[in-house]
Parts: sequence; C-alpha cells; structure tokens
Amino acid sequence: MSPSDPLFATAEKILLSPHLIETRQIEQVFSNMLAHRLDYADLYFQYSRAESWSLEEGIVKSGSFNIDQGVGVRAVSGEKTAFAYSDDISLDALQSAAAATRAIASSGGNQRVPLLHPGSRRDIYLPEDPIASLKDADKVAMLERLENYARAFDPRVVQVMAGLAGEYEVVMVARSDGLMNADIRPLVRLSLTVIVERNGRREQGNAGGGGRFDYRYFDDAMLRRYAEQAVHQAVVNLDAQPAPAGNMTVVLGNGWPGILLHEAIGHGLEGDFNRKGSSAFSGRIGERVASEGVTVVDDGTLPDRRGSMQMDDEGNPTQCTTLIENGILKGYLQDSLNARLMGVPVTGNARRESYAHIPLPRMTNTYMLAGSKDPAEIIASVKHGLYAVNFAGGQVDITSGKFVFTTAEAYMIEDGKITHPVKGATLIGNGPDVLTRISMIGNDMALDPGVGTCGKEGQSVPVGVGQPTVRIDGLTVGGTV
Repeated sequence: MSPSDPLFATAEKILLSPHLIETRQIEQVFSNMLAHRLDYADLYFQYSRAESWSLEEGIVKSGSFNIDQGVGVRAVSGEKTAFAYSDDISLDALQSAAAATRAIASSGGNQRVPLLHPGSRRDIYLPEDPIASLKDADKVAMLERLENYARAFDPRVVQVMAGLAGEYEVVMVARSDGLMNADIRPLVRLSLTVIVERNGRREQGNAGGGGRFDYRYFDDAMLRRYAEQAVHQAVVNLDAQPAPAGNMTVVLGNGWPGILLHEAIGHGLEGDFNRKGSSAFSGRIGERVASEGVTVVDDGTLPDRRGSMQMDDEGNPTQCTTLIENGILKGYLQDSLNARLMGVPVTGNARRESYAHIPLPRMTNTYMLAGSKDPAEIIASVKHGLYAVNFAGGQVDITSGKFVFTTAEAYMIEDGKITHPVKGATLIGNGPDVLTRISMIGNDMALDPGVGTCGKEGQSVPVGVGQPTVRIDGLTVGGTV
C-alpha cells in the first residue's frame, strides 16, 4: 500500500487532514516517546459512524445513530504497557497522551525513529459505507417485509422483533518501527426473533446474518430465508419434549455450533493466556491435543466475513493460522507484545474494540476443517444420543477448559435416526477433553451466517465461527428428565 492508494488517502482525509496532522508530526511524537527507553509504541486513529434500527409489532421501537472518533496511544516496555486515549484528534492531544505513556519507560532511551512508511494489507472487502447504501425509509421497509414474511410462514406467530445495524469504520495505525497502515471496515447485521404460541405455550426462534458489505446483501430471498429459519426453530420447540440427562453421544450440526469450538477451545489458544501459563493448552505445542483428523484454523482473510479484517489493529496483515493440524497443536494466536515475549512471529490477531482500548490477541474466523464422512452416516452411527443443531449461549473457564452450553434446537437420535425434538438440553464438558472424543467428522463444513460477537476483558469484537457435522463420544448432557 502506498500513500497514493485510494483507501489510504480516504483514511488520511478523514482522520488526519481535518485535524491538521501531518506524518512528520507523528514522527515527532514517536521521537519524544522514544527519548525514553521503550520496546514499542503505536498510535491508533479511529473514526466510526454507526446506526441501529429495531422493529416490534410493526412499529419502529428504537433508532440510534452515533459518530465517534479518537486516538489511542500505547507504549510497551518489557511486559509493561502504558496506554492513554483521547476523543480529540489533535497534535496537542497526541503529545499529552504520549507524555502520559512514558511512566513505564526507563530514562536514557536514544532509539532512532524511522520515517513512516506504508505497510501492506489484504483486499478482502470493499471500503463501502453501508449506512449510505439505503435510505432510512427503505431500512424500515426492509424490517417490515421481514416481519410480514415471518407471520406468513405460520399463523401461530404472535410476536416478531427485528433489528438492523450498520457501521462504517475508518482506522489508521502508526508505529514506532515506521510502519503506517489503514483500513476501511464496513459491517452490517440483521437479526430476527419470533415467538409462536399454541394452547398457551410459547416458544421462540432466532435467525439473522451479516458481514462486511452493505445493506443490499439483504435481498428478499435472504429475508425469506431468515424468516423461515426463525419460525422453524420456534415451531420445533413447541413440539419439544424435556431433554434427558446423562452421558451420551452428541452430534453437533455444522455452521453456528462452531461457537462451542470458539468458546471451549479457541480462547485457550490465544497467546496471552499461553504466555502466562493459564491456558489448558499452555506448553503443549507439538503434542496431540485432539483426535486424528481434527484440524482447526483461524482465518482473518475470508472475503466479506464478519470476523475478517484487511489488517489487524496493530497494522499487520491478517492471515490464516493453523492452530491444530490432524490433532497436533501447532501454535497460538498472537499480537506483537505476546509474540515478542514468546519469541514467535505475530499472526495478525491483535484486536481492540475501539481507540479507547488496548489490543489483545483475539480470534477472527475460527473453524474446523471438513472431514470425509457424510452427515447422514454420522447420524446413522449413533444408537442413542443427542443431535444439537443450534446453540443459545454458553460459558467457559479458560484455565480449566470447562464449559456449559445451552441448545436452542436439538433432537434425540435413536437407532440411527433423528426422532423427536428436545428442549432444556445443556452440554457440559472440558474443551481439551472434547477434542479427543471427536470420532467422526463430516464433509459439510459451513460457516455461521455472520452474527457472532466475542467478549474478552470487557472488549467486544465481531467474529466468525464454523465447523462440519461432528460426532463426540461420551459428553455430559444436562437435561430436565
């Protein structure tokens, strides 16, 4: 990327030029910071414009629009990090924030500050402004159509709630090693919740999707698909029987059930937890941690995906990182601080919620690669077990790897056939242990529809998950009978 690149020029026009900031002034900020002994420093400029709309019972219940901008200044010395931020992008604010970060530095630094130069990035989505892609009236009309489609699918639908959100984000990173990089990140999401009622019993279903594109992605075919999925899930739960409890074979469906992989395993493969020795996977590079055939990757380069980025929040290009290959642990997800302290390369996984947050090693799109088994063959192999198609949520302890997940749509498998739906089923287990209990892997790998948000240390970032159908032997199922 060069400063003449249209994307870089747009970022400079939005983030620097209005505030009369030039690259030579940024270089001077670094020069002042590195007059003290530091290992690394960076500036993170951000401008974001976001909106959300919600519709309930045919009425717009809420609408919000927000513009935010600012700059975060970080200095790193050894394991110590100093961080300051300002919502005022100005040279004075930069100098003040930079001065505040020098508290961790030793005196006597004399590093030479290199001239800022452009870095490289991926080209995996267009720098579109989704908010401008539709008129406000058309956004409301989209939600109204979505509600009408949901009600048309089943007369038992008694309530519909739909939401639309979009964001246009411009970021620029300048680093003390001289690199300067920029990205323009669109993001949209459409969500739907329906409630059905029969004989006084109510159940709900959810659907939705999104990614790094504009609102035109949500055409009528997509709206109908979301409506059908949400109504189907709700109606299935009307007929669901109480889930049995006990130790049994569990088959996870493809796509969104990869959220279990993300939570129970993915977090434990982030560099900071492993550097500190607090992960169940710490110190196990090169060891077998999963069944043969299990390969897990984190890929921030997938076109238009919700978890993708053209560069991470330290300005490094994202990449596809193999975490587990054929059951063997190959590596961790790294930002610059943890990679330097562990003596390994960065993987392009530094992420932050905004300019007001420090970067952390985080997942992007984390998924298990496909195997060779037909999903029907996997189901047919189970004498008695649970088929979990969708999840409502869960939690995990990073240190122990223990997790609890609640199913949103699940069925019993009896004599190799899917029988009746069940509700109230929870999956209880240990992430590293579950990896070793995977006995069959489907050929139907799918990614989630684009709805995932991951939380860590108070920061939320968009992510993607995915997996093929998999069979897990001997997992604890918590039920109601």
